Amino acid sequence: MSSEINLTDRTAVVTGAGAGLGRSEALALAAHGARVVVNDVGAGAEEVVREIKDLGSDAVAVTGDIGDWSMGDRLVGTAVERFGSLDIVVNNAGVLRDKMVFNLSESDWDDVIRVHLKGHAALSRAAAAHWRAAGKAAGGPVYGRVVNTSSEAFLFGAPGQPNYSAAKAGITALTLATAQGLARYGVRANAICPRARTSMTADAFGAGEAAGGLDIMAPERVAAFVSYLASPASEGINGQVFVVYGDMVALLAPPTVEHKFTAADGAFTPEEFDSQLTPYFTGRDPYRNFAAYSISELDTTGTQQPPAPR
Repeated sequence: MSSEINLTDRTAVVTGAGAGLGRSEALALAAHGARVVVNDVGAGAEEVVREIKDLGSDAVAVTGDIGDWSMGDRLVGTAVERFGSLDIVVNNAGVLRDKMVFNLSESDWDDVIRVHLKGHAALSRAAAAHWRAAGKAAGGPVYGRVVNTSSEAFLFGAPGQPNYSAAKAGITALTLATAQGLARYGVRANAICPRARTSMTADAFGAGEAAGGLDIMAPERVAAFVSYLASPASEGINGQVFVVYGDMVALLAPPTVEHKFTAADGAFTPEEFDSQLTPYFTGRDPYRNFAAYSISELDTTGTQQPPAPR
């Protein structure tokens, strides 16, 4: 194992790690030598701990809801008290309450925002406070990696997932703020937009095969990239957003300015907006908007139709 990928003596916290993508991420980190704090709401966390110990690494389960703000402190405290350090945070936990916006209930909104966005923030805040204090005590940068789980839904504005799309957009912004706010302490924070075949996405993908027999949508493919982002090798990567699935990883570029409208006399009137903007948008393709439908063209897995309605 390359020393730049080796995670021996590193401690990771992974949320939503009792099944699906989180489980694969926890196992991949352990396979590279990390000790893992496995968080989930159910008994699956204990089973993943057993699997990690079978790999020869160490782990502990912390059962509870990451949507509770105090859980962030509990997870960080467990990592430090049990293993002596906190080095890696993988925010993965989430729930789905898919509804069109006109059918969305308050609880549908609150549940998704609480677990996804608040859950990311709770652990990120606790980890950030730990790393800041550790950096001050050390008199210089420490080792820290944050991998947040966003989604292509925030790029497309998934019509049946207004709550999920909003949470993932917030997670992306949280990642950028974390990356900029903690870089001075040695922390690197990045976001992934993964696709993986799990129980949560069981109906989303068709069958897919790839060389070597590994499912083209296997969560292990995403977990391999998470292990890389958690490693010393990723030192130069910070504040980035990646789409990850199948046989590829795509680095996203930030938005660009398409066109700048300027008032002729220094201040717009509604009439001047009409004279400048109305002709600019007349006849425009309705799907040529801020939604990044072109990202769907990355998909060569053959397992899913493009999300953009045409």
